[in-house]
Amino acid sequence: MQDPTALAQAYIRRLSPVTDERVMDVCECVMDIVAALFNVSGRELRQPGRSTESVARVRQIGMYVTHVVLGLTMTEVGQGFGRDRTTVKHACHLVEDMRDDEDLDRIVHMVERVTAAAFRQTEVLP
Repeated sequence: MQDPTALAQAYIRRLSPVTDERVMDVCECVMDIVAALFNVSGRELRQPGRSTESVARVRQIGMYVTHVVLGLTMTEVGQGFGRDRTTVKHACHLVEDMRDDEDLDRIVHMVERVTAAAFRQTEVLP
C-alpha cells in the first residue's frame, strides 16, 4: 500500500510542476546555502566529476535536503546538481544512514531548518 501523503504530494506536483529553470535556481540556492554553512567553495560543489571527500559530503547533504525538505524528485535534484539520479539516491541513503550519529543528525537538521526558512515563501515547498 502506498503512503497517502506521498500520493497527495505527487498529485500536487502534477498540478504545479516545477520548471527546469526553477529546479536549477533552487539547486543553485541550496548549493550556496551549504557552501556558506560548511565553508566550502561553491565552485568546487558545482564541478563535474569526483571531488574531495569533504566537498562530496557537503554536496550529498545538499542533495538530500533538496529532495527531503523541498520535495524535488531525485531526477530533478540530479539535474540541478549536475549529477545522475542514482547519485542522488546514493547520497540520500548515505545521509540517512549518517543520521544515526547524534552529532551528524544535528548538523543535517540545522541544514534542513535553514533551507526550509530560505524557501518558506516559495512554491517549492510541498
